[in-house]
Amino acid sequence: MLRDKFSAFFSFTILLLNLCGLQARAQQVPIGLRAQAGQVRDYRRTAMGMLDAVSKDVQKYYYDPKFHGVDWRAVVRDTKAKIKTSDSINTAMAYIAQALQSLHDSHTFFLPPPRPLFWDYGFRMEMIGDRCYVSRVRPGSDAEAQGLTPGDEVKALEGFQPNRDILGKVEYRYDNFQPLSSLRLALRDPQGRDRQVDVKAKWKYFKHIHDATSTNILDLIGEAQNEAHPVERPRWMDLGDDVGILKLPIFAFGQSLVDDLMGKAREHRAFILDLRGNLGGTVDSLKCLVGGMFDKDVKIGDRVGRKESQLEEAKSRFLGAYGGKLVVLVDSRSASAAEIFARLVQLEKRGVVIGDRSSGSVMEAKRHLCELRTDTKSNFIIFGAEITEADLIMADGKSLEHVGVAPDEVVLPTAADLAAVRDPVLARAAALVGAKLPPEQAGKMFPYEWPQE
Repeated sequence: MLRDKFSAFFSFTILLLNLCGLQARAQQVPIGLRAQAGQVRDYRRTAMGMLDAVSKDVQKYYYDPKFHGVDWRAVVRDTKAKIKTSDSINTAMAYIAQALQSLHDSHTFFLPPPRPLFWDYGFRMEMIGDRCYVSRVRPGSDAEAQGLTPGDEVKALEGFQPNRDILGKVEYRYDNFQPLSSLRLALRDPQGRDRQVDVKAKWKYFKHIHDATSTNILDLIGEAQNEAHPVERPRWMDLGDDVGILKLPIFAFGQSLVDDLMGKAREHRAFILDLRGNLGGTVDSLKCLVGGMFDKDVKIGDRVGRKESQLEEAKSRFLGAYGGKLVVLVDSRSASAAEIFARLVQLEKRGVVIGDRSSGSVMEAKRHLCELRTDTKSNFIIFGAEITEADLIMADGKSLEHVGVAPDEVVLPTAADLAAVRDPVLARAAALVGAKLPPEQAGKMFPYEWPQE
């Protein structure tokens, strides 16, 4: 959860942009091939500079000066030794990422120099319970041509057996440091038949960056995000006159939007808030939504930082707050602010939370970017790290980090549900507030919106 910026979790279609000096070399060394001796020396020197900058920021800003008992200096020392043996910039940067992952913190990770390149494998995966499934397949993609369908269980991805702890790390690896022209998947279809497929990625190049002005970089990142992510906008549906349903993909809004949504909600006796797949967002957005859903001021938790603790509280809109029945939906991808909201609903006995256990990724972090000059004044790379600056201890005295929110009622779609585009979770939510919504109809209410190609 970020105070001023969105949570920067890496999705399976992340855009990687490389800048200037590193870019020219990257084009000379195809993905998967080793560099020449001179290039290796340059890569190692560049990686050492990135590690030094990132490690200093971690020591300066990380919320726990004792690093949970991790010997950070030893980690950095070992990472430098590994970089000295690396034969590519991808491998060297992977070692830097591993160093930050040694802190076992969901919101602390390496931000590598982006590349002028976007790739998409044409499908999405997610953990449902303790199993990984294909959840979406892009029409016209190689994934579709290879026969991938929603409901296929992913038994292995490039030899890794995905689980809740590994899946994000594997995605992070292949999205950032070891990009592949195709991914090898071991699958089991809903009928129990096993097969292996190689899914080709689709590539797209972006314009080059020639200067380090923030506007230039942010414009390109914005273009990248449009490619990498589906439309992140709230979507509202009425289920008759009694029930309103809101699909909320991210906590990135202000008070005016919340007031509009609560105005709609007050026209219904029951309200279903779908936070499945919501990766979180800003503290301010979280406070706005809490204030619109509770008829009293609510303690969100104690923000425990490096030097002090601070109370985080949401002020109620009182007369403008929604007072009807509330059901909140979460899944394994619900993270950060989405998890906090769901847990507040439970602690305050405000409603019912159903679905799957959430991701357990709840910290407050800030992005720290660095610029490293290379061989000439005109060549530079932009990189950095997302660094946790505070933990959030909720009113029950516990943190959600690595724990997540356990739903009041576990409802999981089956492989057959995914294949048939049925949504038993939303259907169950409707039943809990006395409405009828068949799973087949529920599955069509909020169709997935693929990023534009």
